[in-house]
Amino acid sequence: MNDTPPADGPLIGDDTPLVLREDRDGVATLTLNRPQARNALSVGLMGALQAELDAIHRDSSVRAVVLAGAGPAFCAGHDLKEMRANPDRAAYESLFVQCSKLMLTVSRLRQPVIAKVHGIATAAGCQLVATCDLAYCADTARFATPGVNIGLFCSTPMVALSRAVGRKAAMEMLLLGDLIGADEAERIGLVNRAVPADRLDAVVAEAAGKIAAKSPLTLAIGKEAFYRQIELGVEEAYAYAARVMTENMLARDAEEGIDAFLQKRPPVWCGQ
Repeated sequence: MNDTPPADGPLIGDDTPLVLREDRDGVATLTLNRPQARNALSVGLMGALQAELDAIHRDSSVRAVVLAGAGPAFCAGHDLKEMRANPDRAAYESLFVQCSKLMLTVSRLRQPVIAKVHGIATAAGCQLVATCDLAYCADTARFATPGVNIGLFCSTPMVALSRAVGRKAAMEMLLLGDLIGADEAERIGLVNRAVPADRLDAVVAEAAGKIAAKSPLTLAIGKEAFYRQIELGVEEAYAYAARVMTENMLARDAEEGIDAFLQKRPPVWCGQ
């Protein structure tokens, strides 16, 4: 959770956006840009991030997305001052619906999303890390779902957390509310890898670059199928996956990829 300044609009100042976007070699990096508030997910910041993700979903030039944070923190959760400034049921419902939509957008985005976590990620910030398809963190990063400490159980972060790590690990984080270190986050599967802070940029860039070199159609098919099958029983999952693979085999990129492999040449993707 976080103790932050009052709510902001779509810009921090007159010309500074709440989310920075940089595109390079098929990778779009989105940087949460409320460093003075430890990138707390205000209504304005969530709206700005939602708009960028919606635009990326329609952008065929983007093959992978990196989420990062400006300043010392990755994301310190919801903006508690903003929440307490309007203690109304309708406002709370709207806030959590907005946050849930944002998390579902990350999961349903055609492009894989990588969290680059250099600092603390707590509450809804930890939820964002758990929601991303991949996550890499600096060895100095810390994670927590500390809502229980202030009387507000991290129920929405729990959804993503319980699907990213084992039940006992998730419940320990949720019930104790303690910060865990980068090594523990890697051990329980919250992040893929914890690396020295000075190596984080390079590690994320390498992973994003490898993803960006793949067929964008294949990535989209695979990401959607992964999240659908994981909620099914094993028999239903196999039946669904078999249908997906059949459709995938009929795609031009699959034909090209297999032919290129057999002919020992690099594939040329067309995204179809």
